[in-house]
Amino acid sequence: MVETTALPQTDAVERARDAQLYAERYRAPFSLRCGAVLIDYIVVASIVVFSTLIARTMGGGARLAGGTAETLGLLIAAAVTLLNFVVLTGLRGQTLGKWATGLRIVRLDGKPLTFLSSLVRHVIGYPLSLITLGLGFLLAVFNPQGRALHDILAGTVVVLDRARRPRTSP
Repeated sequence: MVETTALPQTDAVERARDAQLYAERYRAPFSLRCGAVLIDYIVVASIVVFSTLIARTMGGGARLAGGTAETLGLLIAAAVTLLNFVVLTGLRGQTLGKWATGLRIVRLDGKPLTFLSSLVRHVIGYPLSLITLGLGFLLAVFNPQGRALHDILAGTVVVLDRARRPRTSP
């Protein structure tokens, strides 16, 4: 009879397994992720709408002022988009929408997001997810960890924020 012993697992293998379990346990529901993106979209779109209303109200003889208001609104919307998706995400791991819905973006090992990961996720990953006609986003529905194309590219996962877990009644 041959005696067999299990090989000891290395720390790297254990960390990878723990990270996978963490991502699956705290995985953010797809519908909640859609709600967070919708909130982010509403914030940016409202800036554009407001500046367009101002430009149209100024109309008449103030065509130059109206065009300037629209241009300024688009520039402010672009700045808010960068602040929301890159800076806030790099600092806190949350956009305004993710904060409002209680979600957080973390690296696969559960550690906080870095600015580089945030940049890759939102500046490269989001456009690629859009170019695929939304299939990059839809991938989150079928992935066991709930990761979309931009998450896979950046090595991130969207999870429920542990600090915002619902309270249990006494």
